[in-house]
Amino acid sequence: MFPIFLKMDQIQTLVVGGGNVALEKASAILRNSSEAKLTMVAPFFRPETLEYLQDFPQVQVITRPFQPSDLAGLDLIICATDSPELHAEIKVLAAAQHLLCNVADTPPLCDFYLGSIVQKGDLKIAISTNGKSPTLAKRIRAFLEDVIPDDIQTSLDQLEAARKTLKGDFQQKITQLNELTKNLIFKKKD
Repeated sequence: MFPIFLKMDQIQTLVVGGGNVALEKASAILRNSSEAKLTMVAPFFRPETLEYLQDFPQVQVITRPFQPSDLAGLDLIICATDSPELHAEIKVLAAAQHLLCNVADTPPLCDFYLGSIVQKGDLKIAISTNGKSPTLAKRIRAFLEDVIPDDIQTSLDQLEAARKTLKGDFQQKITQLNELTKNLIFKKKD
């Protein structure tokens, strides 16, 4: 598995489903990229899903069963229904069009997994167990959310400002950044 961070506002994503799992997947995307270009299609949507999506006017909600034409112009597909047959059909259609597909709770049909995400300001840490134990990934996420300070954004902003002032080649900049950040981990000796 190769972890990447996607610019979800620059790609088209489809979530097939309107229930709890679809809401979980859509909210994970939108929490991390509030401007994500997202379409959701399902014969019905839970009221909680529709209520959550009200804060994201760019999300298109289509209330009808999935149709193969829904794949036109997409980059990613997430299947989150209670129909294994529909998921298998969508996976075949997606593969034929070289589209990446995630099928909730079915690792063999996934081209990618959605990891647990720790987010504090601009700091994002993705955690994956390669589909083996999402529960463990969620527990590690909870631990990291607890130990990473809420004001980490201040450090990120200060390091960004410092980075912009660095001179020299790449190795010289790394050496300077190492010097600036050494006290973040090691206690200063008297």
